[in-house]
Amino acid sequence: MRLLINFFLLFSSLACSPEKKPETDATGWDVVLKGKVNFPQQGTIQIQAEGVQDVITLNSDNTFSKTLHLTQPMVFGINFYGKQAVNIMVDHSNIELNVDGNNVQGKVEIKGSPDHELYEKAQAMYQGLQDDPELKLIETEFQVAANAKDEKKVEELRSKYLAQLDKNKQKIIDLLSQQQPSLALFYLLNDPNIVDKDKNFNLLSSSVEKFKKSWPTYSYTKTLADLVSKAKATAIGQVAPEIALPNPEGQVVKLSSLRGKYVLIDFWAKWCGPCRRENPNVVKAYHKFKGKGFEVFSVSLDRTKEDWLQAIKEDGLVWTHVSDLKYFDSQAAHDYNINAIPYSILLDKTGKIIAKNLRGPALDQKLEEVLGKP
Repeated sequence: MRLLINFFLLFSSLACSPEKKPETDATGWDVVLKGKVNFPQQGTIQIQAEGVQDVITLNSDNTFSKTLHLTQPMVFGINFYGKQAVNIMVDHSNIELNVDGNNVQGKVEIKGSPDHELYEKAQAMYQGLQDDPELKLIETEFQVAANAKDEKKVEELRSKYLAQLDKNKQKIIDLLSQQQPSLALFYLLNDPNIVDKDKNFNLLSSSVEKFKKSWPTYSYTKTLADLVSKAKATAIGQVAPEIALPNPEGQVVKLSSLRGKYVLIDFWAKWCGPCRRENPNVVKAYHKFKGKGFEVFSVSLDRTKEDWLQAIKEDGLVWTHVSDLKYFDSQAAHDYNINAIPYSILLDKTGKIIAKNLRGPALDQKLEEVLGKP
């Protein structure tokens, strides 16, 4: 159960910064990128960013110097002879970049970039979570439980693991909360492996206010504001957005028609292995608590009605089902900002969101807390 081994970096060699200068006027500013290529090859060194495409010319001693004109901070991609590529965040600081230039895994050295320093620091902190003795112990216990097919223990350990992981990640969240607007902060806030938008909504909300103040016209601010707006729509305490989709008989069923009950909105699909493995837990909870006012509203992200109906039958899902059979292009998936499943949201009787992604015993515990023992 190594949940940390895939650190999906938005840019492989970047990181970010302390306090930044406020926006300059539309004429922009110049930054000097200089450095050295240790092992030059045949071909060209290409540099590009949005609206920018140019080449870098080496001096006789294999050094280079390139003046970049910016009207907002930008990520530049530099391709050395088609053999080594580097992405680098550029703001107001002059930067030194030294590379081998002859190998995909060649050495990269970046100096003078506060963005790079912050991004690398956050990345190192995240990778370091894997070395936590408590997490390693839970992983060992998880493997034993999995081999023994002890599903209850597996779910208990999964919950324990994620709780410990969140506790450890708090140091990264605290670091980001202290930062001023920067490219690195922008990309770190958008990395779901580091910042869970549901659990860290306050960080996102406070950060976007900083961006609006210091970077009011930059595109990054609008993108981040849109992210926060979407996250707010499904934040704990908010009334869940309406869902109105066809059931298997073709009749449109509204989520709001279930007001007066505690409702689990469950996003799933036949093709989703984790969803299918979680279904028995939901089935058990449904039969256990349906008499106390609990209902499940399943939203399938399948593509075909045949797959959808087959999975409903195979898994014994005897509750409300809806789908527009549009995969992740489903209107409900867009409204709830769904980019991975399984994903579930628990609503109270008034339609307000009270919990998210309760799996296994955690769902039972929450239902017992709000509905009482069956």
